Amino acid sequence: MTLADIQAAAGLVTPVRHQLFIDGRFVDAESGETLATLNPHDNSTIAQVALAGKADVDKAVAAAKRAFPAWSRMAAADRGRILLKLADLIEANTEELARLESLDTGHPIRDSRRLDVPRTAACFRYFGGMADKFQGETIPVEAGFLNYTLREPVGVVGQIVPWNFPLMFTSWKMAPALAAGNCIVMKPSEITPLSSLKIAELMAEAGMPPGVVNMLPGLGSVAGQYIAEHPDIAKIAFTGSTATGRRIVQASAGNLKKVQLELGGKGPNIVFEDANLQAAVNGSAWAIFHNQGQACIAGSRLMLHEKIADAFLDKFVPLAQSIRLGNPLDDATEMGPLTSALHQDRVLAYVDIACEQGGEVLAGGRAPGGDLAAGCYVEPTIVRARSSRDRIAQEEVFGPFVTVLTFKDEAEATEIANGTDYGLGSGLWTGNLQRAHRMARDLHAGMVWINSYKRVNPGSPFGGVGQSGYGREMGFDAMREYTQVKSVWVNIDAQIPPHFAR
Repeated sequence: MTLADIQAAAGLVTPVRHQLFIDGRFVDAESGETLATLNPHDNSTIAQVALAGKADVDKAVAAAKRAFPAWSRMAAADRGRILLKLADLIEANTEELARLESLDTGHPIRDSRRLDVPRTAACFRYFGGMADKFQGETIPVEAGFLNYTLREPVGVVGQIVPWNFPLMFTSWKMAPALAAGNCIVMKPSEITPLSSLKIAELMAEAGMPPGVVNMLPGLGSVAGQYIAEHPDIAKIAFTGSTATGRRIVQASAGNLKKVQLELGGKGPNIVFEDANLQAAVNGSAWAIFHNQGQACIAGSRLMLHEKIADAFLDKFVPLAQSIRLGNPLDDATEMGPLTSALHQDRVLAYVDIACEQGGEVLAGGRAPGGDLAAGCYVEPTIVRARSSRDRIAQEEVFGPFVTVLTFKDEAEATEIANGTDYGLGSGLWTGNLQRAHRMARDLHAGMVWINSYKRVNPGSPFGGVGQSGYGREMGFDAMREYTQVKSVWVNIDAQIPPHFAR
């Protein structure tokens, strides 16, 4: 099938962008290199996407540097208006964006329409509104002086995002950076670049000046590494694995650029004996099986009070087994494929690891056959671990794979929950208000959900502690991440300072 045939079959009505976006134009890579982006439903080729190298990064950084003076000095309200126009265009192109995202990533179309596209628009809209509301402070210093602070953009920002939520990550990363007056060189994953390139196209339509945003699909080991090292990039913001995050920090040392990291997670999802059992069952399924479990905040450690563990699993296992797997472009599909064959193999390998360490597979643990055999599918998988120190209870699987553990009391639940190096998302289900607040205080995590899981909002800070990284996405905290403080002192009495006066 030709690209046009694939596009028509997927219900796409505008050309699929597959070049780099530099200085306001779509261009081929300097090397001419391309890489196939695949449909994970059947591993067919969607498009050959340009692959950025060092020369392309240099061009993009130069374009961003040229654009920075005018963009950073533009009235904040005018920058905000461009982001608000972009949000409107995203909503106007909901169906196109949703289909493109589902085709490229495997997200079920129902989720792409209902969650990914609306959340992307909402984030650009939130920061479009914040652009002219982020302000400095005046500080009461000694008499005769006025001291105030300015919040200034850091300059050219490098942003590297993974393949699991490429559409939403364009807004999480770019919206606060742009609202604050920075220019951007972004590297979307070479595995799932199509929705990011579509957003670049819509940005140009919204009136974004050339060079302010540059979009460079490329290999992490080439383009990503060079972005992290580049001497003219003032900050690097990265979402991805903890191992890659460490390499980003090392690479950033050349010019001491600011670093913001949102890394892995091994989220504890704790169900106490007094929880609303059905709500906890439904919420726990969402916590791990949404987007095929490919989320850093997934509730991948299901911790059950020993008194209700059997009753919970009697409901949870059949629910997991009832989830409808299928073509992500089918409205009836509840869970699509994993995003790549390589990742499918990695997730299935953890089933073998679990069995080797004495784990018990309660559901799934296989790739389905039949019509789905050609794709990257994995059945919803539930494994009871022998110990909280087992690999499946410590390492991030990043798939529809949940590890079941039990605990006897609140103290043991806290110990198990905090017993990994990660500290991103966490959740608990209880009817005890005091316990809920105690656990929220004691859990080693950047986010805690009580009687819910995986809630996000543009106004609420998102990020982790420990090996889950540092810095925050979204909210006022994100604007702080993309600005630096300048302190200004004014001698308002115009007196000559007494020191060394003649």
